[in-house]
Amino acid sequence: MEYKVINWDNLAVKVTIATFLSQAGITEYHAMIEVNNNNLSAEKQFNNIEESINKLQESLGNASLVIKRYFVSDAVNQADFLKKAPLDSATSIVQQPPLNGSKVSVWTYWVSDSKVKTDSLGNCILERPAYKHLYSTQLQKPMLNEYAETDYIFETYTETLKKYNCKLKDNCIRTWIYVQGVDIHYRKMVEARSAYFEREDLTSDTHYIASTGIEGKHLDPNSLVLMDAYAIEGIEKEQIKYLQGLTHLNPTYEYGVTFERATAVDYGDRRHIYVSGTASIDNKGAIVYPTKIEKQIERTLENIEVLLAEGNAQMNDIAQMIVYLRDTADYEFVSSYMNKHYSSTPKVIVWAPVCRPGWLIEIECIAIKEIGDNGFECF
Repeated sequence: MEYKVINWDNLAVKVTIATFLSQAGITEYHAMIEVNNNNLSAEKQFNNIEESINKLQESLGNASLVIKRYFVSDAVNQADFLKKAPLDSATSIVQQPPLNGSKVSVWTYWVSDSKVKTDSLGNCILERPAYKHLYSTQLQKPMLNEYAETDYIFETYTETLKKYNCKLKDNCIRTWIYVQGVDIHYRKMVEARSAYFEREDLTSDTHYIASTGIEGKHLDPNSLVLMDAYAIEGIEKEQIKYLQGLTHLNPTYEYGVTFERATAVDYGDRRHIYVSGTASIDNKGAIVYPTKIEKQIERTLENIEVLLAEGNAQMNDIAQMIVYLRDTADYEFVSSYMNKHYSSTPKVIVWAPVCRPGWLIEIECIAIKEIGDNGFECF
């Protein structure tokens, strides 16, 4: 993995980009774009972000933008700025205020020599010779309660997968579930997800899906639940491995939730590892170091390191990280810590309370590792 920090003289942004180039020649880029002048108006901050995306496109040549996720401070009032953004890729928008004090940050993912298209349902498809990578974003619908919304979202998503000859159990690799008022509404979302998974044969005897379930709001404040998802058409079950890290973490179903700690996907030339939202937990399911952010961040990263090691990867294989904090007062410490230990890794720190109040921090990441020929088709 190659890391680079970019600053443009005429734009008030910092771009941190990770580049993965395999022997097969297809390059992947993960870039985190942050505004570094908080005195700019909201409109100018969003304009700087969009201009940065355009400049990245120019510098990356034939790479296609696959997905961009905007982390915004006030979704309702910033919706008009976001409507101006071109929708030629999967576009995710979630109210999780960047804790650097800006109005907006964005994660972008690019792939070289690839075709990206958007279907009539708004899904984005990255087309590769052997696979179709399906990104579905902004799945939501205001309903009676969070249970009904969650059930509807998964039912709708499952029907979308069918149009691509995919199944939730066999093809969905990753979900991101954002819950407005997570301290209040998370539990019913979990119950609805578990019930739906049971119907789809996603159980403790089969497997679940790597996921993050955390505070977040949609542009429509009436929505309690919002989901993004990623699936692969053409993937075989032999290419997927679920990472558990049992020396440090316990299976999630032991404390009533249903997701995988991490999922590794093997191709003929590389391995993708999707690490779910990970906190300071032990292998009994207990919170480690309550109230101590300086210890929780260390345990959280240790847990991630263990999960990556199970997939024969290391921390320097990480392409991007998203750091969620419950208490905004912890930002200065966490920012300093992350900049000291992961200065070049694309990352963003946002305000988003974790699903259990005692967890002060949660981190998710994506890692990419080159692997030898294994009989699978290349990425």
